[in-house]
Amino acid sequence: MFLSVFEMFKVGIGPSSSHTMGPMVAAARFLDMMRAAPFQFAGVRASLHGSLAFTGVGHATDRATILGLAGFLPDTYDHARAEDVLSSLATDHTLHPDALPPLRFDPKTDLVFDYDTQLTGHTNGMILMATDAQGDVILRQVYYSIGGGFVMTEEELADGKATDEGPPVPFPFKTASEMLGMAKASGKSIAAMKRANEESRGGAAQLKSGTARLWQVMNDCIDRGLTTDGTLPGGLNVKRRAKGIHDKLQAERGMNLTAPHTVNDWMAVYAMAVNEENAAGGQVVTAPTNGAAGVLPATLRYYLDHVPGASTAHIQDFLLTAAAIGGLVKYNASISGAEAGCQAEVGSAAAMAAAGLCAVMGGTTAQIENAAEIALEHHLGMTCDPVKGLVQVPCIERNGLGAIKAVSAASLALRGDGTHLVPLDACIETMRQTGADMSEKYKETSLGGLAVNVPNC
Repeated sequence: MFLSVFEMFKVGIGPSSSHTMGPMVAAARFLDMMRAAPFQFAGVRASLHGSLAFTGVGHATDRATILGLAGFLPDTYDHARAEDVLSSLATDHTLHPDALPPLRFDPKTDLVFDYDTQLTGHTNGMILMATDAQGDVILRQVYYSIGGGFVMTEEELADGKATDEGPPVPFPFKTASEMLGMAKASGKSIAAMKRANEESRGGAAQLKSGTARLWQVMNDCIDRGLTTDGTLPGGLNVKRRAKGIHDKLQAERGMNLTAPHTVNDWMAVYAMAVNEENAAGGQVVTAPTNGAAGVLPATLRYYLDHVPGASTAHIQDFLLTAAAIGGLVKYNASISGAEAGCQAEVGSAAAMAAAGLCAVMGGTTAQIENAAEIALEHHLGMTCDPVKGLVQVPCIERNGLGAIKAVSAASLALRGDGTHLVPLDACIETMRQTGADMSEKYKETSLGGLAVNVPNC
């Protein structure tokens, strides 16, 4: 099994990898499908289903779909140009994607939130359609946004493309047990095996530059969040808190009376900074999703800024180890909140971050696997119930607590010798089963939990 570090970590925009980035990518893929078709197109339409419908407005799914149909992509997103396109669309009801004729599109009639029709492949479903001059549909495709910005057509999903292994790699582990066995047989660390796999596909230079960019985007996101205040969009009037907390922490530095547990506030504020940026629609890295984007960067920043002897030379090992664990979770369970609740998002992120931290602090392969298991185990059953469908409450604080759990899990694992009762594979399977049993109202629909018990209007 091979899932690249650049698939696990994608540069994109907030507030959601599955509800913002995924629909934008799907729309861009549909434009390519149109360009390859022998038809004369005059317009486009879209319908959103399942979780994409129920929480689509709060996650900016409508905006992302429109911009995707206009030719935008998450990793090259230009906010100013997007605003110009949306402003023009409001008056002329026409999209102008490259290499296609002008396309009629009225957001009020051509973008439908279908709350009644559940598509069969995944709860995050959407249908994109192209029409001729008479308004008849002449091209149609169903897409599923399966979490973390990954997008599949209904045919790809049915054919098992979501678990397609592709060409062989040196260390094709599909489970944690296989990963431990290959590490023992080869004498290599998890990061070294993952590096060999990556280099067999893209080469060492691409891996070096790509992972450097990932951390640069993550770190820049933290810094922006720590220096920006104001109120987040969406109507909940949630105030940004990261800057204020960070300013207080900076003022307390060097004081003799600071409590030891203050270090928890540093971990939390790094994560909250990222997720406030995400909630504002800023540039983030899926880690493994936007909703959980703060946990891993916060843990790595904690290591670099607060752990004696930390080195930037270990950043790649951190990311590779984390990506290896994330790949196991995605392959054997899910990283989608709409599919398995927040245990699949913040839980997966905490497991990945714990593994990465344990690795760069000298942990053995067994200790790294243990760290990931501890972090995931203590997120089992966590629901996804965003208030008003926004990735703000409880999501922002939840990332802060996820980072704290990740660091605690790594520390506990390093205190042991790697032996433990619950294998990571068993924990991942438990998460999958729990997600399957979980009521749909607790899986990113905002139909239960905090979303209905907290007044938000």
